[in-house]
Amino acid sequence: MSPFAELLRAAVEKVPRAIGGAFAASDGEMVDFYAAGTDPTEWAILTAHYGVVLAHLESVFDTWHFGGPHYFVVEHSKLDVLVHTVADGYYALLAVEQPAPLAAALTALADVAGALRREMA
Repeated sequence: MSPFAELLRAAVEKVPRAIGGAFAASDGEMVDFYAAGTDPTEWAILTAHYGVVLAHLESVFDTWHFGGPHYFVVEHSKLDVLVHTVADGYYALLAVEQPAPLAAALTALADVAGALRREMA
């Protein structure tokens, strides 16, 4: 397991009901992921789609001169997806089944974003 996957695994294991996490580049290409028993292609597609959402949010906020978002949460009927910027266009994603403990998930994702940033340096 790569250092990136190990950091993602630790974040997933900290959050009750978390099913997986991913680390990706600004173009949406998944660098690494951790999700037990799931298809890597599905994770790559999920990660890329949320990279597009992040790019759109960054574009909107830059237009308003607020600066880009640090994180965002999308609530689905069965799953919450949290995305956090890391550095240089990279981002981390965490998927948590409903009912999601959002405070724990946001804390774990912010922590892993910092750890990924340090690992990239």
